[in-house]
Amino acid sequence: MTQVLLIEDDDSFRTTLAMALKRRGCEVFQAADAASALIHARASMPGAIVLDMRLGSSNGMLLISELRHLLPQVRLIILTGYGSIPSALESVRLGADDYLLKPASADQVLAAILGKGSSQVAPMESDLPSLARLEWEHIQRVLHDHDGNISHAAAALGIDRRTLQRKLGKMPPLD
Repeated sequence: MTQVLLIEDDDSFRTTLAMALKRRGCEVFQAADAASALIHARASMPGAIVLDMRLGSSNGMLLISELRHLLPQVRLIILTGYGSIPSALESVRLGADDYLLKPASADQVLAAILGKGSSQVAPMESDLPSLARLEWEHIQRVLHDHDGNISHAAAALGIDRRTLQRKLGKMPPLD
């Protein structure tokens, strides 16, 4: 039985994925933040860790090196709703074994845990988001980080508030 530490701050997603992995024969330990993740990692010594890239206000990627140092043989999978090529490369450089985009099915997560995951298959160029889509997602992330405050988000992005409002008024790119 594969022991998995699931580190995810979204309670409902974490619980649903944990139940699905249990049905597939895994023993699952759950953590919602970095501190409890490290406690569970030390106590349970899992064979695999599924780590959300964004843990509330903190960055899950900051945990990769610490988890890798603590458990050098662990299979470490990053799971994110904010995927990009630079963050995928950075997570692998820090020690992640695989990188999955949400919504990933329990079967995809299990395949990554077992070493049959997505990092072994190069993405098709048509699967990559366009520059316009990446810009839209980045703007949404920054706006969310500033609690919807347009002025603060515009300042963080280094653009004029009116420019940001114009960009937000457009529909998001479909690709």
